[in-house]
Amino acid sequence: MPDLTIRADYQTVTQPFRHTWEGLVNIDQFRWFVRKDTQEHLKLAHDELGARHVRAVGMYDDEMRVFAGDPRAFRDASRKGPRVNWQVTDYAIRSLLEVGINPMFTTCFCPGAMASGTKTCFSTRARVSPPTSYEQWADLVRESVRHVMDIFGRDVVRKWYFEVWNEPNLGGFWDADQAEFFKLWRITVGAIKSVDAELRIGGPSTARAEWVADLIEFGRRNDCEPDYLITHIYNNDSESNPLSPFDGPQEDKVSKSPNFASGVVRGTRTLLDSLGYKGEIHWNEWGRSWFPCEPQRETANEGAWVVRTMGEVSQLADYFGYWCLSDIYDQVGYGAETFHGNYGMLNLHGLRKPQYQAFRLLGMLGQHRVQATCSDSTRDSGAIVTRSPGALQAIVYAYDHSGTAAASRHEVTINLPPGADSKRAVLYRVTESENNILTTWREMGSPDYLRGDQLSELHEANLLRPSAGAVKIDGTGAHFTLPGPGVALLTVPLPE
Repeated sequence: MPDLTIRADYQTVTQPFRHTWEGLVNIDQFRWFVRKDTQEHLKLAHDELGARHVRAVGMYDDEMRVFAGDPRAFRDASRKGPRVNWQVTDYAIRSLLEVGINPMFTTCFCPGAMASGTKTCFSTRARVSPPTSYEQWADLVRESVRHVMDIFGRDVVRKWYFEVWNEPNLGGFWDADQAEFFKLWRITVGAIKSVDAELRIGGPSTARAEWVADLIEFGRRNDCEPDYLITHIYNNDSESNPLSPFDGPQEDKVSKSPNFASGVVRGTRTLLDSLGYKGEIHWNEWGRSWFPCEPQRETANEGAWVVRTMGEVSQLADYFGYWCLSDIYDQVGYGAETFHGNYGMLNLHGLRKPQYQAFRLLGMLGQHRVQATCSDSTRDSGAIVTRSPGALQAIVYAYDHSGTAAASRHEVTINLPPGADSKRAVLYRVTESENNILTTWREMGSPDYLRGDQLSELHEANLLRPSAGAVKIDGTGAHFTLPGPGVALLTVPLPE
């Protein structure tokens, strides 16, 4: 039963602590925005996680009908051939705005009738080839931007982020080389800026933080420097021998280390500082594993890794968009089971998984970080201590990177500042048994398909409840137990 002693220094000046994990969420593909349940999941994320922007690829996919056939051609042969049509995208965007979330305007992929090749990705068979005609592509981009300006208004659209393509450094998403992508980038940026130079355009949207410096240098030479930078990282990306910027020891450059993602974030920040880059940085895809089916993702251990990583690197960028919000997802197959190891923080029915609850606890932290140390020198356990007006918050995590270790119990002690109101201290825990809907589902027999009464029961149980009577406070501080792996948040009122 290892002890965890957290020592906070309440005499040292606090540091600003931005909640960079809030604000941006991901949905698999743009097509899902037309679903009522996707809209409900986004409303939940807006209300509970502070979501204000959502990213999804495939806005120009054939399934969105942006460049497709005219039904009038059935009786009028002169209308044969593709035409521009924004009806489906308008409905999707309007649905997002109604719940208070701005779309990320992502110019991908290439409409089939415009593509120079036949290579596709996903079950939607999205075309990943460059356009046959860049002039035609630029016309499509310009028209799409003018259209949303007309329909939704310039002031609304200027709140959005614009993105060019998705992961062009991976052959599965871009059937060409870097030089061809940079050509696409330059032409797309020019088309968007020709409509409104104030719109914010980001890239290179690459996996593993590759091509970041290359894009900045290309942009500076060709008057198309990104307004903000986008890249992606997963902790097991190290298995792909990436060319990622990295800051950390050599032993952390392997997937057996829990520190690879943090090392890439730090290395990228160092690289951008050396280039004199001053704009925003968005890690708009990140996570512990990129594997489409990963059972460990649906455990309290995932929540512990999220908190651990945000404690280390969240202040080194402007947005961290965890991949992804929902199990409404189909890239290599659509899940049939209630829980099936998919990427979502919410399952198909909008049930909150442990990492979703961990993000809710992170959101309860204050805006000023207190310097603190932990008795566990391995970094597998630790804490973030913050202050807000009238309160102290401490989030403690216990992480197991192997995912196979036996359950543990940590006796946690946190020192408190003078005047802490011990009678009103509150503790939340996300563990294998608390605030973990998968435990309730397993007790139900792990049904793949839910009856109406089962779904109602799970939704009623899927709250974030405090652990009543779990905190003891004496002259040495606050004491509680954290079953590991897991996360706990302690809040204590303070005098104003």
